[in-house]
Amino acid sequence: MKTIQYNVKCPEVRILCELLNNLGYQLTVSDSFTAAVDVAVREFQLKNKLIADGIVGIKTWSKLYELQPNLIDYNGKFLSEQDLIDFSNLYNVDLAAVKAVNQVESSGKGFLLSGRPKILFEGHIFWKELESRGINPNNLVRGNEDILYPKWTKNYYQGGEGEYTRLQKAISIIPTSHSPEAAYASASWGCFQIMGFHATKLGYSSITEFGEKMHISEREHLIALGRFLEVHSANLIALLQQKNWDRFAYYYNGTGYKSNKYDEKLAAAYRKYSN
Repeated sequence: MKTIQYNVKCPEVRILCELLNNLGYQLTVSDSFTAAVDVAVREFQLKNKLIADGIVGIKTWSKLYELQPNLIDYNGKFLSEQDLIDFSNLYNVDLAAVKAVNQVESSGKGFLLSGRPKILFEGHIFWKELESRGINPNNLVRGNEDILYPKWTKNYYQGGEGEYTRLQKAISIIPTSHSPEAAYASASWGCFQIMGFHATKLGYSSITEFGEKMHISEREHLIALGRFLEVHSANLIALLQQKNWDRFAYYYNGTGYKSNKYDEKLAAAYRKYSN
């Protein structure tokens, strides 16, 4: 694990936040090493007789993992080289292109330290899902502003296990005469953050089955990705075969893809793996 400290932005910070939260800290899980994370790290170091400098190197990482309660065994859950080769053959896409998508579009890992798949709960989708089931969201908003809102915002994201807390809260406010699937449909799941509401369109019998599959392995996340790319109205598999990174990024990442340079990142990753 790389050495990280205040003001850096990288996937390792997410892992750091998860590890600290498992030990009782209450951090928003993100890839940004914020002032709040720095304070928590220094407190952890001081408590565990380490140098309280806020720098997370080998000693701090080791102590963090040593103290983890019920750390999950990830054997069999991670993507392998063969999984990507199989995907490449199934969809007739260059292996280098598959690796590029995995590098750029994957969240880095599909599972939390608890062994549950990574999710992100979207309150604006929950609003629409309730409406589609004949439930008026306006009647449920009060006290639930963090999970139910008409327009997209990232203000309420918690990351990590905090997203499961939000999911469970959403389930709890659904009238008992309705199934909790509106809540499951409102979360994005796994490595590639496929939204639950796509489940039946992707060939799953229900959103519940989709969620169960996402709990199995990152291989299942990749299968879901393939189905999503295949059924997308823009035929994303064809764009991937053509290495049309601009159009692929537009349809996968949305209209703001240029600001995050997703097309450039995909092209650069493809060149790297092609070599």
